[in-house]
Amino acid sequence: MLVAAVLCLVAAVVTAAQGVWSLTRPPSADYVRQVLRAVAPVQLAAAVMLAAGAVVALAAAPPVTTVVLIVCVIGAVGTVAAGCWQSAKAVVRKEQRTLAAADASSCGGGACATCTLSCGSASSG
Repeated sequence: MLVAAVLCLVAAVVTAAQGVWSLTRPPSADYVRQVLRAVAPVQLAAAVMLAAGAVVALAAAPPVTTVVLIVCVIGAVGTVAAGCWQSAKAVVRKEQRTLAAADASSCGGGACATCTLSCGSASSG
């Protein structure tokens, strides 16, 4: 159980370091960096879960430590996975809104029906 606890502590430190590193970088227009920055708080939460599991694994009796360690690791992985999914969805939605706004502004302020009708009447007459 000592090895598992040390591995959890190392994983917690690495995860927290990645989260802090992402938060200290300036905001970027790159969508991948935006997702990484949005996942940083989730990474910090996962690091806390992993550290808690490691502390319990070092301090408690063996039957309890196995269960707590498994729950903490599954919780941390699930939290990061859900955070990545939600952050990616939010960035895609933002990108789609930006593209829709650019399309609307290139069509005369959203008067596409007017353009189509005027072009249709000009070609038929």
